Amino acid sequence: MQKLFYLLAFVLVAFSSCEKEKPKNEVIVMGMIHRGHRTNPNYDIEVVKNLVREINPDYILTEIPPDRYPIARREFDELDTILESRVRVFPEYVDAIFPLTKELDFEIIPTAGWTKPMNDYRNQRLREIRQDTAWAERWAAYEAAGRRSNAAMEAAGDRNDPYFINSDAYDQAAEIRYEAYNRILNETLLLGGWDNINIAHYWHIEKALEKHRYEGKRFLITYGAGHKGWFLRELRKRDDIVIKEMKPFLDKVLK
Repeated sequence: MQKLFYLLAFVLVAFSSCEKEKPKNEVIVMGMIHRGHRTNPNYDIEVVKNLVREINPDYILTEIPPDRYPIARREFDELDTILESRVRVFPEYVDAIFPLTKELDFEIIPTAGWTKPMNDYRNQRLREIRQDTAWAERWAAYEAAGRRSNAAMEAAGDRNDPYFINSDAYDQAAEIRYEAYNRILNETLLLGGWDNINIAHYWHIEKALEKHRYEGKRFLITYGAGHKGWFLRELRKRDDIVIKEMKPFLDKVLK
């Protein structure tokens, strides 16, 4: 009986040890500025490329809808450029990340919850709201939050500085606008509301993280900088990943 007890204890300890040794994936969230990467000399396409090289990810989770990715991938492979209308609006993909697939060994995973019907409805609804006197007070409150957010940005840092764009201070200043946007407009914008679209994005992100859980891989998430705070709040709830800050990679590329 005593031998059986020791055997069971050994098995439990060994099992616990195996559980502890599971390698956690690393996750880095890099805030993108989309068209700004073609005009901002501090955070241009070459800086993006060099950051991706320095990060050296195994997977890049992108703001590309899953149904648009195969088209963009085929166009890039056959034409060495991307014509697909949704992907083409993101210079970080057209000019940096797709070209880097020829140099680095990573997988692009499309994770955007964006759809054209959602986008069309959101744009139409926002036009209606701006012209609807019944919405005047609520719209004014949203615009006031936007001004407070802009003032907080100006006080906290330089919006052209990639260090600031990839900081908690940026997320906190941006949250002033997005909290109001979400509170006032999320319900009426349906799938295009702030929480709603982020939930759709994050569903795909989480699916990718679940698929590759405990592989000891490095994930790079590349979305518009405004999404960064929302994603990080959710990612910090997970105990199977290690979130890496952008600052060490920025230091290596920019200093």
